[in-house]
Amino acid sequence: MSDTSAAPVRRHGNLPQQFLQGSGVLWFIIAAIGQWMFVVYILGAYIPRTLGGSFERWNETGLIDGYVQNDALGNFGFISHVLLAAFVSAAGVIQLLPMIRRRFPTFHRWNGRAYMSVAVFLAVGGIILVWVRGTRMNDWAALGTTLDGVLIVVTAAFTLRHAMARRIDLHRRWAMRLFLVVNGVWFVRVFYMAWAIASGGAGMHRTMDGPTDILVPYLAFLVPLALLEAYQKARESRSSAFKLGVAGLILAGAGVTALGLFGAWMMMWSPNILIFG
Repeated sequence: MSDTSAAPVRRHGNLPQQFLQGSGVLWFIIAAIGQWMFVVYILGAYIPRTLGGSFERWNETGLIDGYVQNDALGNFGFISHVLLAAFVSAAGVIQLLPMIRRRFPTFHRWNGRAYMSVAVFLAVGGIILVWVRGTRMNDWAALGTTLDGVLIVVTAAFTLRHAMARRIDLHRRWAMRLFLVVNGVWFVRVFYMAWAIASGGAGMHRTMDGPTDILVPYLAFLVPLALLEAYQKARESRSSAFKLGVAGLILAGAGVTALGLFGAWMMMWSPNILIFG
């Protein structure tokens, strides 16, 4: 009788943990869908223009001019950076899927190596594009991109270090941090559009020097990192209130991500895909 009566108590006690885990899974599903949407945008917007030799039409796809006349090396660096970003977006989602990790460990290892290598290459290349070529919206955004690039290199180093030492739990924690900072530019777009829809564009200027324009490049990776750290702490905490509070924050983050993805797809990405736009 005691075992039977205790069972509901244990299930009830697990509810905050389940709610916390469920909020994390929901956010990841939304983010994974958004990553593939970003891949579709990159491939649909840049490959047809590149294969058609209309390199100057790269500049139709965003606020930053990717094509610069008489700068063959810089143009090659830009398009390489963009297309490799599509690989990183796809590989990052695949790398975090537990099913892939369990059933295809060899693929997981090689995909992880490729993912980290390309991510570091893009981080260094992005910093060069920003400061040497001048591919940036403003200096404040460039500083945010640079900080994000440095964090990519650091988190990739720790992720690899713990993997080689077979410290799997620490490896996974750092892999999640790496995933977030690698997607800093993606988060910038998502946050911009979520804020634009929710606030009507408050603090955003056409010259990209408004308060929101300055803050978003930093918040785009600092806020997700803070939420991840809170999530990890909540998983280990015995406080149901803390678990539920963090779960609420994660759900709010999932809502913001979904709203931003809707805006990004409707206003930034799909109009530039040649078969749509």
